[in-house]
Amino acid sequence: MTPIRHNHSDGDAVLDAARDCVLAVGVRRTTLTDIARRAGVSRMTLYRRWPDVRTLVGDLMTREWIALAVGAMPEPEPGASARQRLVEGLVAGVTAFRAHPLFHKIIDVDPELLLPYVLDRRGASQDALLGLIAGGLAEGHADGSVRRSHPDRQARSLLLVVQSFTLSLRTMTEEDEPQLADTAFLDELRTILERTLTP
Repeated sequence: MTPIRHNHSDGDAVLDAARDCVLAVGVRRTTLTDIARRAGVSRMTLYRRWPDVRTLVGDLMTREWIALAVGAMPEPEPGASARQRLVEGLVAGVTAFRAHPLFHKIIDVDPELLLPYVLDRRGASQDALLGLIAGGLAEGHADGSVRRSHPDRQARSLLLVVQSFTLSLRTMTEEDEPQLADTAFLDELRTILERTLTP
């Protein structure tokens, strides 16, 4: 597998190497030695920053998920409301997450890695996503296109909705039934978000 390089910093080189290793064999079968070798650094260099593979993979997921979410948000268009931009960005984000190879690998091979962030506590990537959603809500409150509510509660509620669609959608779809296929559920998500956010 050809290593994926995002930029030339040492930290990103290590995260790129970790991504390649996880995509190849999963988290449980990846070692810091494997990552160090692929990144071309010593194990001690890794241990100084990451005590174990799971910590490193946590940073990797944060980098990948934030870049994905930011990339899913459409650019402002003349005449489009902040609500429309936020809704389309959230639906596009769910679609992009579910298509992401790292997300697929973790869900298929190491799903327990995600459980703490679903059941017990928020992670850094979830906090960053909340910030992104809160920014969209603030724009919607300002232009009058989003129903006013407690901003943190509103952002967290939206994240709960899109997180459930991201993690659990495949348990509900039936690809041989068009009304229960992925695209139909994503249209339903769009409707849910529109109706939740419309003043």
